[in-house]
Amino acid sequence: MLDLNFIRENAELVKKAIKNKGLSLNLYDFLKLDDKRRTLVQEIDELRRQQNEFSKKIADLSKEDIDKELAGMKVLSTDLKRIESELKEIEQKWQELYLLIPNIPSSDTPIGISEKDNVEVEKWGEIKKFDFKIKSHIELMKDLNLVDFDRGVKTSGFRGYYLKNEAAVMQLALINYAVSKMRKIGFEFMITPTILKEFALTGSGHFPFGKDDIYQLANTGKDETGRQIGETLYLAGTSEPSLLAYFADTILEEKDLPRKVCGFSQCYRNEVGSYGKDAQGLYRIHEFMKVEEVVLCRADEKESDEWLEKMRKYSQDILKDLELPHRVLQICTADMGAGKRKMYDIETWMPSREGYGETHSDSNLTDWQPRRLNIKYRKANGEKIYVYALNNTVIASPRILIAILENNQNKDGSVTIPKILADLCGFDKILPR
Repeated sequence: MLDLNFIRENAELVKKAIKNKGLSLNLYDFLKLDDKRRTLVQEIDELRRQQNEFSKKIADLSKEDIDKELAGMKVLSTDLKRIESELKEIEQKWQELYLLIPNIPSSDTPIGISEKDNVEVEKWGEIKKFDFKIKSHIELMKDLNLVDFDRGVKTSGFRGYYLKNEAAVMQLALINYAVSKMRKIGFEFMITPTILKEFALTGSGHFPFGKDDIYQLANTGKDETGRQIGETLYLAGTSEPSLLAYFADTILEEKDLPRKVCGFSQCYRNEVGSYGKDAQGLYRIHEFMKVEEVVLCRADEKESDEWLEKMRKYSQDILKDLELPHRVLQICTADMGAGKRKMYDIETWMPSREGYGETHSDSNLTDWQPRRLNIKYRKANGEKIYVYALNNTVIASPRILIAILENNQNKDGSVTIPKILADLCGFDKILPR
């Protein structure tokens, strides 16, 4: 979320951000509610002040005066309860709108209305030309006994799968390789919770915007009548909310910044908005494994943008180690999400798609998330301000296996494993059975 004073002082800039990000939100409605909220808070403060004054002077009053004052206090108390009730209702609506107000995009973010307006800023690697008819990852993995979609669907439902044999080994090797690389760079590693409270998802900005794609747990604690007694819980779609929530309600010291953490988790996504897209194969699935990185740095746009570039480089270095051609897109306003100041996607070449597929996402959200989670740092002069937050995909699998298998397939149906991965897996080729 944005600072309230900033919103009021820069209303036109905020309206422009709302428009450019394609959001359905009337800032005037929010500001009107905020005016009403402020007025009610002032009225409540004044009534409580009068109550306190009465409590202080009652000992010095005669019985007759006390009776008169008590009659007035009863009226005051009734007014106070009425206004508090009104404020509660106003604040609920106000909070709902406040959570929807977007971050201000950077001046160099492309203005656009869809993903077609994203801008390619870098390309790496040579696209391999095959002298034989290539197979898709689905064909390759079925032929090499690396996946079972039929039993996956039978067991887990639509988009279910069993990852098998060398593919399963490769996935674990990729995770271990990514974690090891991040630790060498100086990131603190965590295996994060995948069952989350609502505040973590609201704090990261996944609520209210992406709520339809988050799985809600049905059985989080019920009594014998079936009445819910436990807190509503959700399954994480990435370790980003968990990593951020780790620092919720924390005051860090400036000398300890940046805080660099990476997390591994199983990830769950409902993919409601992608119905009908990539219905077959491993590109769009309900559960996968991922290593995510989060950086908390000083409240400085230049410094945070420098971290955005560093984090992008970390991901590209991994793709280069895997010898995978890829490109970097700077994401336009309408495709970047409400909380983001600046964002890159990295897309990796996937031969069967005859194009690139998204494998990484790198975002700078400045203090939009830390304000929601109350994450601050103390400056040398003692002032406490919100940190800036960034996140980036280190590796996500099995989607990355699509690129590895398809780019390294051979005419005889085998797949050659990139050297960096072969050293970790203990095999350099997957042969037809």
